[in-house]
Amino acid sequence: MLTFAHGPLNLFDQAMFDAVIADIASLTAAPPRAVLLRAEGKVNSAGVDVHVFDGLTAEQGAELWRELFAQICHPLEALPCPVVYAAHGLTLTAAFEISLACDIILAAPKAKFGLVETVVGLTPSMGGPQRLAERAGSGRARELVMTGDLYDAATLASWGVVNAVHDDVDAAARALVARLADGPTRAHDATKQIVAAWRSGGIAHADAVTPTVSGALFETEDLRGAVRSFLDVGPGKAVYTGK
Repeated sequence: MLTFAHGPLNLFDQAMFDAVIADIASLTAAPPRAVLLRAEGKVNSAGVDVHVFDGLTAEQGAELWRELFAQICHPLEALPCPVVYAAHGLTLTAAFEISLACDIILAAPKAKFGLVETVVGLTPSMGGPQRLAERAGSGRARELVMTGDLYDAATLASWGVVNAVHDDVDAAARALVARLADGPTRAHDATKQIVAAWRSGGIAHADAVTPTVSGALFETEDLRGAVRSFLDVGPGKAVYTGK
């Protein structure tokens, strides 16, 4: 579990970025079978501390985004297990972009989301626009980014950005993560690899990698055990170990 707990607003200052980078590095080094990202406090995050941007040159700004892609967004997406984000309140800028790098986003009814970088003359640069476009379409991605407006959980659920809305989102997210962690972890990783191939190269590329990615599952303990369980006692009784 990765929890944002950095003062009343969970602002992404350098210390917060460093902590998240360290946590993701630890998850990458020893991947669990499922991950939950959540926050403490009234808000998930009020965004980035603007001091992070003050006085940067063009090259320094570009390097900042390169580092955040390389150390947060890309390794988070590459974790070989399901990653769930729980938004219980306001979720702005960096936190929203991090949620979009997760596999599943759950939200409370009162949660609000926004990419409000236009207030400082910036565009979201941790992958938000393109990941929004993937989930909701390019027109809605441009609207959300260009207006800088806040959007409620129900609206983003109707757009396909939020997967589900729950009154007790923390409990729902914990239950989902526990369920996914008990599942066929290697198969979940294969699903992520196939979807990633589609994202980078379309259906043809995903089709090309599927035989190898899926074929490897036939040598896993989980598949062999689940097939045997299905044949012996019927569906839904297999126990998975993640191997």
